[in-house]
Amino acid sequence: MAARNGSRCNFWLPKKKRSCANSRIDSSLFCGNHSQRLDGQWIPCPIDPSHSVLQENLESHVKRCPLLKQNVALSGQVFYQKGINAGNEEEEEEKIGSCYSVFTSEMKRNLVYSMSVSKFHQLVKKIEEVHGGICNDIEDSHLSPEACNIWFNKEIDRKLPFQEKHVLQQGSILGNLEKIGALKKCNTNLECSESDLDGKDDSVPAVVEFGAGRGYLTQMLADCYGVKKVYLVERKSYKLKADRSLRQKENLVLERMRIDIEDLNLNAVESLQGVPYVAVGKHLCGPATDLSLRCCLSRQDGESPVLRGLAIATCCHHLCQWKSYINKEYIISLGISKDEFHTMTWFTSWAVDDDHGSKVPGVDDIDASNAKEERDEVEDDSLSSVEEVVKKMKPMERAVLGFKCKQIIDAGRMKWVKKHGLNSKLVKYIPASISPENTLLVAGKLNPSLG
Repeated sequence: MAARNGSRCNFWLPKKKRSCANSRIDSSLFCGNHSQRLDGQWIPCPIDPSHSVLQENLESHVKRCPLLKQNVALSGQVFYQKGINAGNEEEEEEKIGSCYSVFTSEMKRNLVYSMSVSKFHQLVKKIEEVHGGICNDIEDSHLSPEACNIWFNKEIDRKLPFQEKHVLQQGSILGNLEKIGALKKCNTNLECSESDLDGKDDSVPAVVEFGAGRGYLTQMLADCYGVKKVYLVERKSYKLKADRSLRQKENLVLERMRIDIEDLNLNAVESLQGVPYVAVGKHLCGPATDLSLRCCLSRQDGESPVLRGLAIATCCHHLCQWKSYINKEYIISLGISKDEFHTMTWFTSWAVDDDHGSKVPGVDDIDASNAKEERDEVEDDSLSSVEEVVKKMKPMERAVLGFKCKQIIDAGRMKWVKKHGLNSKLVKYIPASISPENTLLVAGKLNPSLG
């Protein structure tokens, strides 16, 4: 039972942005739980660091932690291989120590603010020059494929959640897969003809959805393109999933794998071996995009699933990490160092840190002379710190720089996919007014007729 304000525990809960609602204990400003926390006796649970445990109870807790049973079950799966898609650190990083393998937002911010003003301006100029040389062909591709009309026209089961903006996003993702040749439109009975299939396999492609959440992107794909095998990869547990509706489909095989993409060996999924499939992802935050690409493409052999195409909507670039980034070699070739990469990831948060998604023009539409004038205004010799420079930058100027950093990061991913034998490109798959996170990495089998 919550206490009255005057007798509430004074312990601040940062995630809830309020004080603890429990009553104080006698002669203390805190409740029974939080008075002990101040003594430093609480430590992160070694199984699930999202919660803490009293040090004196640690031995008994690790035997009954709720996550323990799940981890034991997962470790017994043939497709579980710890860290298989994690990426590799550089030798010099390993010498520093594992504590630096993950750069937190605070560490990135400190990296920016510790720069000299002149070095900061040099980095901004470098980003603009690099972007101008490699990101000139990102086209708009807002598609509403005919195959998805049953969703656009709301001719679906009314029990399925329907939010127009999500349906438009999902439809365009699938439309871009169809456009690049990775998906084939089926007839009205959702049965694909043999002419729609490539290779020797006469089955409809499977779909692997990374970061699947509730699975409604795959639900649309199954409804509109007739896939027969569905694999949903998601490390969290969700309510109101599409699984029940998918399982009701005749001849559809569904497997939900509750696993971190970092630990998924896709080649070891027995029912997927040798099967053509498409990989999709709508909310692959930060490094999850890199983990998914590595999962699909880095270990190809005769027994591997046959990747027909992929479509990944990238987002949350501020969470990207040097260790997991898929194309470090390319970033280095651009003259961008590891620290500069982490700085760029911090800049990307400026792209979406305000409600200006519909107001930000495409970075290619910015008047170069106006941008230079604004930059010259900020390059004021009287400013003694980068923090002052950042505060003086206009919100729109920060947003455009953030978008440029996002596109450079995504360009490296696109070139890595192309290097692995797929026809790949970046497109803006929805208007920024629907979501400023509107970049889609789409790829299909190389086909000269597709250009």
